[in-house]
Amino acid sequence: MNTSQFKEFLNSISSEFIPIIDSKYTKDDYIHIDLSTTNEDLKSIDVSSSSQFEIYIKDYLKKHDKKVAYGGYIETRGIYNRSSHFNQQDPNTERNIHLGLDVWVPANTNVLAPLKGTVHSFKNNTNFGDYGPTIILEHHLESIVFYTLYGHLSTNSLKNTDIGQVVEKGDCIAQLGTAEINGDYAPHLHFQIIKDMGRYSGDYPGVTSKLKLKELMANGEDPKLLLNLPS
Repeated sequence: MNTSQFKEFLNSISSEFIPIIDSKYTKDDYIHIDLSTTNEDLKSIDVSSSSQFEIYIKDYLKKHDKKVAYGGYIETRGIYNRSSHFNQQDPNTERNIHLGLDVWVPANTNVLAPLKGTVHSFKNNTNFGDYGPTIILEHHLESIVFYTLYGHLSTNSLKNTDIGQVVEKGDCIAQLGTAEINGDYAPHLHFQIIKDMGRYSGDYPGVTSKLKLKELMANGEDPKLLLNLPS
């Protein structure tokens, strides 16, 4: 399935908003946030500090009278410069382009399955700046197989999770973790759509370099299409 066909498929799944976190948050509670290197406001804070980043997110939500901030698909960010897991000297191989959708809400918020699926794999990715606890679901819809990744979870989220476990649309599959266990970020969900997992298990690149951007974009799609969130 080529890129345009997969995009049409995701658009066809639902014409309504699909919650990915606690259903007490409605679509009206969401607001887009820009965390790219072009955001001048970020130059006044230490983006390497998870606590300062959390304050920035809270202030942004309060200013706009919203409860959930989201965004980040194919966004070039400066936050990854702090971690040797991503940062390299060569600008072409440095990993700083975000491949998923981030949903910024408090720690311990419930994470919901947007679609029926089974647990493909799970893992605690403990590198500094990595996902921390992560769950990947496998979905079979209309003879099409694809995957969704949920990163920056709590460690308890992995305790009662089993490979092959069936989850229904709307089931609570996890809770969000704190900075101490989620890779040292302000609490948020990294949600990503993947066509083919290949050799990966419990992990998949969520941040890429310019060199690999085209390849990885072809193996995924903008999660906002599935959730019916505006750009």
